[in-house]
Amino acid sequence: MAQALVEPLLSSKAFSAEQVLAVVGTVATAQRLRQGAFAGVSIQSSRSAEAARVWTAPIQLLAVKQQQIDGIAAAAPVAENQPLLVSVLAGVSLDRLQRLFPGHRVVRAVPNTPALVGEGLTALAWGEAISSEQRLKVREMFAGVSEVLELPEDKLDAFLALTSSGPAFVALMAEAMADGAVAAGLPRDLSHRLAHRTLAGTAALLDQRQLHPATLKDMVTSPGGTTIAGVRALERAGARSALMEAVIAAAERSRELA
Repeated sequence: MAQALVEPLLSSKAFSAEQVLAVVGTVATAQRLRQGAFAGVSIQSSRSAEAARVWTAPIQLLAVKQQQIDGIAAAAPVAENQPLLVSVLAGVSLDRLQRLFPGHRVVRAVPNTPALVGEGLTALAWGEAISSEQRLKVREMFAGVSEVLELPEDKLDAFLALTSSGPAFVALMAEAMADGAVAAGLPRDLSHRLAHRTLAGTAALLDQRQLHPATLKDMVTSPGGTTIAGVRALERAGARSALMEAVIAAAERSRELA
């Protein structure tokens, strides 16, 4: 997720390579990133002596596995100038972040992977004593790649389930629709392209015209036609319920991680 956020920010010149210091788990990962979109960025492995410099940055983006956070916090020096720690970890609460990083001001951010193409969504929940200047900087950081919303922390699990897990559900739908088109006689490459464009176009129509999904469904569902036959098959298979349960399961898992 850190790569998904930082890469577009570098490409758009919102940040220069000289302004960014990245710390990753291994030397091999650092070498791989230096050869890609992060060319010019100082990338250090966590065992490098230079890695400690990250704790002097005024804004620090924390994007690690949940099980790593205790060790990272234990190794971090006590911050003196109240730097801003922006965490994208699912299920790690503001209270826990503040206990682990007592010298920091903390923010929880829930972005999603469409940020890679500037079409992301990010929810922000603020810790205590965040200044207006710091709020502005965080919003600007995420606004370069996503629409930014501010939510109470207790709404983040549901937001994550829909927007961060949601791309996987949509990708599964795209794959299944393309498979159906192949079964109906279209070539594989064409089926994938048409499925992707159909999903993207439908999402744009719903969003730009502010249509309720049921309205759009009724617009293309004529009596006795092809669409209602397909909708009937989806309802028989429980597709609507399955998608609802997928979002609920993702939200519950986020709460379990906390």
